[in-house]
Amino acid sequence: MIIVLLMESEILKMKLMKSLNLKDKFLKLPIIQGGMGIGVSRCRLAGAVAKEGGMGVLSTAQIGYDDPDFTKHPEETNLRVLPEQIRKAKEIADGNGMVAVNIMAVTQLYETYVKTACAAGVDAIISGAGLPTELPKFAEGYDVALAPIVSSTKSANVILKFWDKKYHRTADFLVIEGPLAGGHLGFSREQLEDIPGLDYDTEIRNIITLKQTYEEKYQTAIPVFVAGGMFTAEDVKHVLELGADGIQAATRFVATEECDASDAYKQAYVNASEEDVIIIKSPVGMPGRAIKNAFIQRMLAAPDKISHCFNCLKACNPATAPYCITQALINAVVGDLDNGLIFCGSRVGEIREITTVPKLMQELTV
Repeated sequence: MIIVLLMESEILKMKLMKSLNLKDKFLKLPIIQGGMGIGVSRCRLAGAVAKEGGMGVLSTAQIGYDDPDFTKHPEETNLRVLPEQIRKAKEIADGNGMVAVNIMAVTQLYETYVKTACAAGVDAIISGAGLPTELPKFAEGYDVALAPIVSSTKSANVILKFWDKKYHRTADFLVIEGPLAGGHLGFSREQLEDIPGLDYDTEIRNIITLKQTYEEKYQTAIPVFVAGGMFTAEDVKHVLELGADGIQAATRFVATEECDASDAYKQAYVNASEEDVIIIKSPVGMPGRAIKNAFIQRMLAAPDKISHCFNCLKACNPATAPYCITQALINAVVGDLDNGLIFCGSRVGEIREITTVPKLMQELTV
């Protein structure tokens, strides 16, 4: 009797979270590990997530930061390292799940990064931090799944309508990134200071209703993954009940053995409390969520002089930027925390220990 009840319990558990087909690829678990630059999510983390049947995501943001040629030739180095990282992640995945890249729309040489990732055989491209209106054009001719990151019904409508009219296609899946996410955010500071007032559940439902129009037109499913504050199985269950097909989580994957960041970086997540989380203004003008540390306190007091520009983001002007975001993120990922910017999600204070990717994905499965 006990065995039968346990079997029934496992069957009920698996019914909520359904496997998905994207293009010709199969996701056993509809869990996306969010892309995190610089160097936080590279081949080790992305490969490990894919190996468990999810979608592992490499961030292209300064992906070659630790290469000897990076400082002198950052763009050439990144474009050389990107295919290597994709290949290594796929080797780790061993034919399971999907390996994707996250490419910010505000990235310098955006088109070149997209084409390089496609030529390297990446399974999917996820793109946000701006409107990736030209993504389909840059990926034309490749069998790769394309997904915009959206934070509002308005942005989702703009992108889906543009892709429909200009390229006669729609998204292969959508990532809805809410106000509890880490890093650069698609919300105003005023919205982030009044998150309950956003009624984001309604926004998620509205985006899902919107994408159904394009599902009907193109006779294809457009799975939706919700990101931002995805921390427990209960969070996953909640968004599935809203109509989502899966989740994207980033912050929780930092505190894993497989994460590509330094041990000191991971420990900063373990040590952080809710009170340590702060909204900052990024050099590119967008609000961002990070762990308050000595670096941020200095930047709040006075700007830092930029001695070297890595030419990473279109919207950044080194003459007026308060600090170099590339250098600050590199310092953090290698463990120089007092001189580094540590992006994080709103619930980083709930992390208590370093776990493993298999354990974490099992914990998030409902």
